Amino acid sequence: MDVTLHLAQDPEADALLGRSPLAALVGMLLDQQVPMEWAFKGPATIAQRLGADDLDAHEIAAHEPEAFAALLSQKPAVHRYPGSMAKRIQQLCQYLVEHYDGDAEGVWKDVATGKDLLKRLAELPGFGKQKAQIFLALLGKQLGVRPTGWREAAGSYGEPDSFRSVADITGPESLVKVRAHKQEMKAAAKAAKASGK
Repeated sequence: MDVTLHLAQDPEADALLGRSPLAALVGMLLDQQVPMEWAFKGPATIAQRLGADDLDAHEIAAHEPEAFAALLSQKPAVHRYPGSMAKRIQQLCQYLVEHYDGDAEGVWKDVATGKDLLKRLAELPGFGKQKAQIFLALLGKQLGVRPTGWREAAGSYGEPDSFRSVADITGPESLVKVRAHKQEMKAAAKAAKASGK
């Protein structure tokens, strides 16, 4: 993996996301209840605070939980909920150590079909179906991981030029389009809830 991503809108953080499978997974895990850029800048902030140039699943999994939570809570905090996210990141890393010998890329390396890859992603702690589909779309659209049927497995997120998620962000213009789509979806959900549907 060595591509240029534009998810954090920060050159250093994006460079890490583009070369580190674990950083990309952690960024996706953090992408909830905070702006996308904040979430995807998180892996670089964590690596920096650990005094490393990349994340290591073995190191994070073995880190003392309170100390790891404190590391994420330092100002500026890595997430709006640094304590619970620290726990989730450690659970993710422990799962990767247990199932993939700590190699995040092992989740998608040598997978035969999009359906199999979606199943593997959905099994990761903190990844529900939607998050798994978005990450699958990111792998296919920007990271060159395209097992047979990947677009179908990613659902609407796999559609070309759909601007529905982080999978479609390639720069500032596409970020604006994805933001607009998300706002439309929130407004539609709010309207449906208000009308009792």
